Amino acid sequence: MTPPEEPGQGITAEASVAPPAVSLCVTGSDTAAGERLAIQTLRHRKDFLRAASARRQGTGGFLLQARHRDDTDLAVRVGFTASKKIGNSVFRNRAKRRLREVARAVLPVLGVPGWDYVLVARPGATVERDFAALLEDMRAAMRSVHRAAK
Repeated sequence: MTPPEEPGQGITAEASVAPPAVSLCVTGSDTAAGERLAIQTLRHRKDFLRAASARRQGTGGFLLQARHRDDTDLAVRVGFTASKKIGNSVFRNRAKRRLREVARAVLPVLGVPGWDYVLVARPGATVERDFAALLEDMRAAMRSVHRAAK
């Protein structure tokens, strides 16, 4: 038997006006020209393949693939990959969640406008590695990728 609804519950409840708690689209004014830096998620396979054929930097927790787009779009784009080598869907999703959090923390600071980044999960390491170590891996990989670009 279903209990009776109280005021503010069920179909009569008002929708929350707060934005969703999880969002990767970040904007900021960290670029040199004063433009707004937007972080977008890669959606198309061709973008992942282009990033895979560009620069790579391996870390203890994941592999970072990065490429400079030759267009006028100043957005920083990021994608996440976790193959079946990572494990079942629980482990793959956990790995991608951790990589998304690493990207949220590091890309607004170290991301370069006009670049695509793909974070590829590593079996065991991405899920089991300490989160602080993952953050440091991302910072080191970003510095290394952009040092090689100069």
